[in-house]
Amino acid sequence: MDDRVYDLRGLKCPLPVLKTEKRLRGMPSGAILTVETSDPLAIIDIPHFCSKNGHTLVATEKTESGHRFIIRKR
Repeated sequence: MDDRVYDLRGLKCPLPVLKTEKRLRGMPSGAILTVETSDPLAIIDIPHFCSKNGHTLVATEKTESGHRFIIRKR
């Protein structure tokens, strides 16, 4: 699997946001990270996290098992 795809399915709030934040910290500015989640609260938490921290939420997609978020690091 592509190392820019972060599979966080099965984790519950607040772990998807915390783990996304940690992964982005180690990436260069402008990098793209795709996050896969199954937590229903991620649809609120991930966009809020991106907005608050200056990251760009490029896309949000509903998937069979939850949601996919494509984030560009600030």
